[in-house]
Amino acid sequence: MRNHIIMLGLQVLLVIIATRLNAQNPLIRDQFTADPSARVFGDRVYVYPSHDILATEGRGRVGWFCMEDYHVFSSSNLTDWTDHGMIVHQNSVPWVRPDSYSMWAPDCIYRNGKYYFYFPTMPKDTSRVRGFTIGVAIAEKPEGPFVPQPLPIDGVRGIDPNVFIDKDGQAYLYWSQGHIYGAKLKENMVELASGPVVLGDLPNKGLKEGPYLFERNGIYYMTYPHVENKTERLEYATGNNPLGPFKITGVIMDESPVGCWTNHHSIIQFKEQWYLFYHHNDYSPAFDKARSIRADSLFFNADGTIRKVVPTYRGIGVTKANTQIQTDRYSAIADKGASIAFLDTAQKFQGWKTILEGAGAWVQYNNVDFGKKKLRSVTAMVQSPNGGTLQIRINDSEGPVLAEMQVAAAGKWQPVKIPLLRFEPDLHNLFVVSKDNNRIEIDWTGFE
Repeated sequence: MRNHIIMLGLQVLLVIIATRLNAQNPLIRDQFTADPSARVFGDRVYVYPSHDILATEGRGRVGWFCMEDYHVFSSSNLTDWTDHGMIVHQNSVPWVRPDSYSMWAPDCIYRNGKYYFYFPTMPKDTSRVRGFTIGVAIAEKPEGPFVPQPLPIDGVRGIDPNVFIDKDGQAYLYWSQGHIYGAKLKENMVELASGPVVLGDLPNKGLKEGPYLFERNGIYYMTYPHVENKTERLEYATGNNPLGPFKITGVIMDESPVGCWTNHHSIIQFKEQWYLFYHHNDYSPAFDKARSIRADSLFFNADGTIRKVVPTYRGIGVTKANTQIQTDRYSAIADKGASIAFLDTAQKFQGWKTILEGAGAWVQYNNVDFGKKKLRSVTAMVQSPNGGTLQIRINDSEGPVLAEMQVAAAGKWQPVKIPLLRFEPDLHNLFVVSKDNNRIEIDWTGFE
């Protein structure tokens, strides 16, 4: 952990201790996060999400989206995420209405030695613009400190800013307000260089918002959430110009299976792999205004179309075997006798547990790095009312057995440590398998 000094506004300084988070999906496991804008700066991925909080009387609109600040998170391996702390607060921006609680989906881009952070919210001076507008904060490092500009961008009314810099150096700003708009930015990145235009040939039925544009192999992909039915799904259109026209092309991710109304995303390439960052209401299944960011791998077909992304709990990154492996963030799970549940429904940020209660029931967790140095033992945090037996396997639910663990009957969590029967170096998929019909609950598994 290391200290970072974060500037809020022009003169306010706060000291924040950066927090390291080991995560699968959701990526951030100690607070609500939404609307992730992922960017590759140097050899790290930085994610700039919005920060959902639960509104109370006098603090936001109860039962609605409520956000008052922004954090930034970064990772060099897509597994270990550092929270660099708060970078912008509504009360540190001169032009923002201080009781708006509407610091919605942001974006960030690098240009000419500076980082430009774009965010939408409500102004206190409604003579300039009514409703949402978009401001900019500027920093010399991707984690800040960010200094907000004294006024929002003139000529922009809307939400969900996205910035794209083309190969010729021209920068573009996109946003949504009923339609999806685009405009050129001046070199200073804080003023429009052209008037806003409505981007053509996008869906004209149902809500569309959250534009995110990227280019690959000469194709410009305009991606956006769209309510085709009742909730948002992620769609895309393609064109040969940053301002379109675009041709509606396909769906990136289907609607939430549990009815989370919103989705919001970004798409990046990092170390030769493409990734989709998005959000879901994992920690708040009964209230879809408190979301959590996720990421999954994204792939293209030979013709440049995007293969539909199916959400996973496992997410992205490689997990080292000598960490606490959360098998509840599984890659696959048996059809019968295996499930997950919150550890504590009153404290959902404590996470989940895996429940196995049938002979042969299993859970699979992919991409575990066992390294080269021989590991000698495995520990599992478990509880079982009647006791039972777990097998730790690799590569398949009937694959090589690394260990067989006897779990004693107990009404509380207990760590059980046993020696490994064998060691297999390098990268493997991990399987935890129940050998009998007794119920066994697993919090985590780790090797040493």
